[in-house]
Amino acid sequence: FIISEKIANLPSSRVALLVEKHSNWSELSSETIVIVLKLIFYITTLALAANLFAYENMHEKTPVGKILVLELPERMAMEASTDKSYFSEDNGLFRKLFRYINQNDISMTTPVEADIDPGKMRFFVGNKDRSKKIQNSEQVKILKIPPRKVVSIGIRGGYTEKKFNENLSRLNQWLDKNKTFESDGDPYGVYWNGPFVPGLLKRSEIHIPIRLSKNQSTENPPKPEQPKQKWSRLFF
Repeated sequence: FIISEKIANLPSSRVALLVEKHSNWSELSSETIVIVLKLIFYITTLALAANLFAYENMHEKTPVGKILVLELPERMAMEASTDKSYFSEDNGLFRKLFRYINQNDISMTTPVEADIDPGKMRFFVGNKDRSKKIQNSEQVKILKIPPRKVVSIGIRGGYTEKKFNENLSRLNQWLDKNKTFESDGDPYGVYWNGPFVPGLLKRSEIHIPIRLSKNQSTENPPKPEQPKQKWSRLFF
């Protein structure tokens, strides 16, 4: 189904006030009734879909607006690449990877990762598929990602280049002021939700690989947040 821009941008507080104020639907304009009914239909459909689709999480989400240090475990990745930026209008990366997992009977997991320029996207192999013989194809490479320490910022909202850059700036400011860690790689996007989830509900993160700074003693390094395995119900 298609949700109009008006519904996606309508504040939930406004909907609540409309419903509370007008107990008699005859007092509402036809446009308002359509918006409210479609919004109710949308939320109900999303809730039903969430119960039907549950995906293994490779690590725990970073809370919105928080900056955490995470220790990510070793993972097996399926990676597609392009010469374009990840934020180009049609990079085709998701389609390549989704076709690959369907053809090879591999379950979807969350989140997916994306390098920005040049664009690359990675899906990850879940626990139940690790024993399968997974091989490179013309469009997808199989990679073993070693354990890595990252600093992460949690984000809510659409997957836009503007939002990525705004939050990357915050993360870089945190890293510049931090005396314990230094950058150990390029930043990348971490995306938890699929294309049918509206922008205001989407969750994402930016990760920057890090290491102890040269001036930091390694005798008592700070303990990072430990990721937990959970299940995601909003990626479809």
